[in-house]
Amino acid sequence: MGFGYSSSQVLLIHRNPMPSHATKHYTHTAIALHWLIALCLGSTALLGLYMSDLPFSPAKLQYFSWHKWAGVSIFLLVVLRLIWRLIKGVPAAPAHLPLWQQSAAEWTHRLLYVLMFAIPLSGWLMSSAKGVPTVYFGLLPLPDLLERNVELGKQLASLHGALNLGMLGLVLLHAAAAIKHHLIDRDEVLARMLPVLKKQSR
Repeated sequence: MGFGYSSSQVLLIHRNPMPSHATKHYTHTAIALHWLIALCLGSTALLGLYMSDLPFSPAKLQYFSWHKWAGVSIFLLVVLRLIWRLIKGVPAAPAHLPLWQQSAAEWTHRLLYVLMFAIPLSGWLMSSAKGVPTVYFGLLPLPDLLERNVELGKQLASLHGALNLGMLGLVLLHAAAAIKHHLIDRDEVLARMLPVLKKQSR
């Protein structure tokens, strides 16, 4: 019918179709969820560190409630972000990145998602095992996932702490890589998630 393509070009397009979610930038929703989750993770972790060594008191119980509410909220936000990611897709890795860096970034993101689900879940299991109910924002009682078992509760507390340490390590690695891209490589990897950097460089 004559659309200006040779037969070889048509064959190439057929073999390599454009991804349905191909894009160079993250959506505003994805960016907002990224930084909101990051803020919640950081503040919740700091609260957890602060309250862990406090003597037993009504204030400590309130802090624990806030910590658990934040954990449930993070879990829900991560579910929302994952759904958005599946619907809208993510920007392709910059073409100049070596394959090992692309693979490392992909696996880092996968592990971060696993931990963002596993950490709140381990906290929920820990509370259940310790016999401490979780009432979301003091209004919605969440079911206990385990029967009361003090020894298991201690083991789950250790697991919860270890998972948080793993998250801290991955977040530091993730942040260091992003800063390296911005300051050393001078590319737009960080600016895609922090658009203000792109505006400042103009």
